[in-house]
Amino acid sequence: MSRPKVALLSTDRIADAALALVDSGAPFGVNALARKLGVTPSSLYNHVDGKDAIIELMRARVVADHMPTHVYKSWDHAVVEIMRQQRAMYAAHPALVPLIVGKTITDAHAIEHYDQLATALVEAGFSNDEVLSLVAVLDAFAIGFGLDLTSPEAIWQPSGSTHTLGKLIENSAGGAARSDAAFELGLELLLGALHARLNGAASRTAQVTPAAGADSPD
Repeated sequence: MSRPKVALLSTDRIADAALALVDSGAPFGVNALARKLGVTPSSLYNHVDGKDAIIELMRARVVADHMPTHVYKSWDHAVVEIMRQQRAMYAAHPALVPLIVGKTITDAHAIEHYDQLATALVEAGFSNDEVLSLVAVLDAFAIGFGLDLTSPEAIWQPSGSTHTLGKLIENSAGGAARSDAAFELGLELLLGALHARLNGAASRTAQVTPAAGADSPD
């Protein structure tokens, strides 16, 4: 029997099949993925080192699809663009979120984006001690609004009378329009808080730094 022209398995094929399995809502695991690919689990282990490695292949695929390499003009431009890219990525694959948030990030492309964000924040003047916490806050923001974009058309449906909520619902948008408006408002508030924190740090530094040419204390 002649050899097939295309290898039966590759990391690309594994990533594609794994992502399709997760996106379908089916339970994810090595055995389930092997069945989908029509191979044995041992065949998968010839290409990947277990479930965690497959999850990281999926992360690599969605990051490559949704987060192209970019040069940012400023730290806040980096925040805005990365938040929008991440939100779209998580919204496109909501069932993947529980898997990738439970797995240490090792994919080089994903690390590159986190490094860009961390570098932008440090160079802007945010304290080294809090930059990782800021990155975590931003990540959680993007995950939350990514999942919010997959919410049903109507978020609230009161069964009885309400003081305020019912009236607000009647006069508000639903679906993607609601989620987009909430995301943009949240991004505005987040940037405002970051600018205020940065300005506050700069002000505190100015208060304790002697002006150039000032006399030194005896």
